[in-house]
Amino acid sequence: MTRGTRKAHIVRATLEAIAYQTRDVAEAMEADSGVETKSLRVDGGAVKNNFLCQLQSDILQTEIARPQVDETTALGSAYAAGLAVGYWDSTDDLRENWQIDREFTPEADAGEVDRMYDRWGDAVERSRNWAKED
Repeated sequence: MTRGTRKAHIVRATLEAIAYQTRDVAEAMEADSGVETKSLRVDGGAVKNNFLCQLQSDILQTEIARPQVDETTALGSAYAAGLAVGYWDSTDDLRENWQIDREFTPEADAGEVDRMYDRWGDAVERSRNWAKED
C-alpha cells in the first residue's frame, strides 16, 4: 500500500484474494480427491459481483455457474425444513428449483493466470510473520 492507494484498490485486492483463495481450496481438494474441478457452482452475496465471478473463472480456468438465488445457505435451511415436514417429497424435487442466473467461462490466458497466481503465493509468503505481538 502507498499514499496513492484508494478504496477501489482495496476492493479489487479483496476480490482478487477471494478468487485466489478459492483456487487454493480447489487445488487442495483436487490433490486430496484426485478429481479435477470441471465447473464450480457459486453462492453468497459476493457472487453478485460479475468481476469476481469472471475472475474466479479465469483463475480456476473452469466454468462458474451463478444461481438465480445466490443466498443458498438460507435456501438450504428452508429446503431442509420443507423436506422435514413433507412439503417436498425428495431432494430430486429440490434440484428442479435450482436455476442458473449466469455462467462465466475462462477468458484469460492460462499461462498469464498461472504467473498471477504465483505472485499471489509470493505475496502470501511475504505477509507471514510481519507483525509480531509484544
